[in-house]
Amino acid sequence: MAGAAVVHRTAFDERLPWLSGLHTPAEDLAYFRDIVFAECAVWGAWEGGGLAGFVAFRDGWIDHLYVTPERQSQGAGSALLDVARRDQSAVRLWTFQRNARARAFYERRGFVAIEETDGACNQEREPDVLYEWRAG
Repeated sequence: MAGAAVVHRTAFDERLPWLSGLHTPAEDLAYFRDIVFAECAVWGAWEGGGLAGFVAFRDGWIDHLYVTPERQSQGAGSALLDVARRDQSAVRLWTFQRNARARAFYERRGFVAIEETDGACNQEREPDVLYEWRAG
């Protein structure tokens, strides 16, 4: 759990620096312990002796997919995404509109934007976009 919380914070702050510092490391750890690991299947990608990334998913949803900045564009994210989609006919996920790199990643892998919001309903108050992928 601690490793996933660190990967999340590192990747999140690198790609979305305007949102960094919203939570303390203790808050991140509590969230992963009490919510993510309690509600989702969580798989990790290990490279070079450490956790390079993880995906947390449940039926029909990917809640988190993060890869450390130094390990991005090396296949870990694609492999984790494949795990989350493996036994599902459709999957949805949210990402922020300004996260162009994540959006491109998902779109290259068949996800289609189906809704955009002004962010009023997310904790960060950041405009987001809902993506969906359907098998076959």
